[in-house]
Amino acid sequence: MNFQTLNDILPHHAARQPDTVACGASDRGYSFGALERRVNRVGNALLGLGIRPGDRVACLTKHHVECLMLSLAACKIGAVCMPVNWRLSAQEFEYIVNNGEARFLMADASFLPLVQQAKLPGVLQTVCTERGNGAIPGFDAWYGAADDRLEAAPAGPGDAALQLYSSGTTGLPKGVVLSHRALLSTCITCAAEWRFDGACILGNPLPTFHVAGMAMMLLPLFAGGRLVAFPEFDASAFIDSIGRDGITHTFIVPAMLQFMLNVPNVEHGDYQGLRQIAYGGSPISERVLQEAMRMFQCGFLQVYGLTEVAGPAAFLRPEDHQPGGDRSYLLRSAGQPVGGARLRIVDPGTLRDAPDGEVGEIWIETIRNFSEYWRNPEATSEAFPAGRTAAGGWFRSGDAGYLKDGYLFIHDRVKDMIISGGENVYPAEVENVVMQHPAVADCAVFAVPDETWGEAVKVAVVVRAGGALTESELIGFARERLAHYKCPKSVDFAEALPRNPTGKLLKRVLRQPYWAGRDRLVS
Repeated sequence: MNFQTLNDILPHHAARQPDTVACGASDRGYSFGALERRVNRVGNALLGLGIRPGDRVACLTKHHVECLMLSLAACKIGAVCMPVNWRLSAQEFEYIVNNGEARFLMADASFLPLVQQAKLPGVLQTVCTERGNGAIPGFDAWYGAADDRLEAAPAGPGDAALQLYSSGTTGLPKGVVLSHRALLSTCITCAAEWRFDGACILGNPLPTFHVAGMAMMLLPLFAGGRLVAFPEFDASAFIDSIGRDGITHTFIVPAMLQFMLNVPNVEHGDYQGLRQIAYGGSPISERVLQEAMRMFQCGFLQVYGLTEVAGPAAFLRPEDHQPGGDRSYLLRSAGQPVGGARLRIVDPGTLRDAPDGEVGEIWIETIRNFSEYWRNPEATSEAFPAGRTAAGGWFRSGDAGYLKDGYLFIHDRVKDMIISGGENVYPAEVENVVMQHPAVADCAVFAVPDETWGEAVKVAVVVRAGGALTESELIGFARERLAHYKCPKSVDFAEALPRNPTGKLLKRVLRQPYWAGRDRLVS
């Protein structure tokens, strides 16, 4: 399959297997032929509205199939789909839609009150994924009468195909523009590395606005396999679906894996057809990973990736998941670069390459690198200090890590690093130790102001159900395992930690109360 753009994929499979189920929820599905006809109708309806090449069309939806239809239809007419985080406030949502200059909006019925609060002067038409109400038509009714034949607009591999917004954990979200080439490379890389082909079924519980959620919609389409979509993640329902729907592959975040392990009678689930669980998006404790490996008895693959690289930069492959023996240390690794990517570790101060084993900023070169930050040339230039090349250019990830024997080890976000008394402390290292305590279910390490040391190490902890833990006990536990300057000086106990919909910790929310009114900005 020599696809040049995303527009080549669906016609290829619709011509060869028109009646084969391509995607859907557990109780209903759409064949490749039916999906192509619907995509063409949506494309014609957009053209009828006046949407033209380069225009942005936004969606605020939990429904993967409708998001996929809109994305493919937009690509086919030369427009760009812009999925938006459905957990945002009205103000944040308004900022993204207006920043992206979206001219069309598709939203779920439950989000229409939020939509109606926002001022969206550029949006020509809003439709509802479910039944419409008054001035807002339902999505099916809106495109249903359009012609189901549509010739694709001219497109090249480097043209924009998708615009996602960074999570905003460190400031205002930026529009990340991804090309056809970048997204196809992600599909090619995952299909090859995961051995995902037309006989495979992928369970996708990740949100539509996340790069992994979008990639997992495109992967089964690319390979001619099947997508089973989950609008919301329910651990018990997801476990049931693995056996019932014959799911062979999935990609989840570590928090989801923890929820699955906590489901009553999880050990009695049917996992015989499950070949691989890919995981990523946030750190995972070694304890949780080993429990999951024992429970599900399938291949495990860690993904290190970013929105800006259209998903994957490195994989820790199943053969490197060995809890015992002299290679067990690799479970702390993010793996090796994949799909032609190259990695460098760069001293953020001198911009010189760091030696093997020394922590620095991770730089990534790959054709999957994003095209630009939308309408933000200054930020785009800062992300590529040496400029762009045919290989994608070297992108500054903002993540801190080191290389050892060709494997990447993630330390933290560069901006999350704590400087206490002139010593650098990487929160992920401390978090990994804290998570080893049997009473700890979740934790986050961050900096708080300290009059003597500038910054001090604090940890927020969620205690396991039925567990008991004191501040002095946990600090003592850490001091037995870490250099004392790295250890928490204080502990906050919480019922839950603030996370975004993909499971990423929002450390700025934890830091805010301690840094409010001070000179340092909470990033």
